[in-house]
Amino acid sequence: MTRPVAKKIKPHKGGCLCGAIRFEAQAPAGKPHTCSCKLCQRHSGGLTVAWVEFPSDAVAWTGPGGAPSTYRSSDYSSRAFCGTCGSTIGAIDDAPVVALMLGCFDKTNAVDLVPVSHSYRGSRPKWWHVECAKPAAE
Repeated sequence: MTRPVAKKIKPHKGGCLCGAIRFEAQAPAGKPHTCSCKLCQRHSGGLTVAWVEFPSDAVAWTGPGGAPSTYRSSDYSSRAFCGTCGSTIGAIDDAPVVALMLGCFDKTNAVDLVPVSHSYRGSRPKWWHVECAKPAAE
């Protein structure tokens, strides 16, 4: 009897503007979504951010700067950023989850990176419209 060969997951890679903070996520992205809450707006300077989540143990900080700097933003999460260039990287949750901003990824065309929902829609200005892809049928 032959064993099925496990499909190797291609890592998602990315980093900050200056390259000091780099990451590799060795798992499929989870919960791809956009968010317009005040914490996300203030952390990023944008009206909406796009995120995906990975289990903490699937994310390796590979750049010369090591792990990003953090700021404790809530009872359950810390916002992550580069201490050198200030780039927003994402959030490191107590869950244990690392949520990474899509703008930090080297390649953003992977199917598991496409946002399928929008959180805190009511916090966006009424003139700001966000569209998400429909979740793929299972």
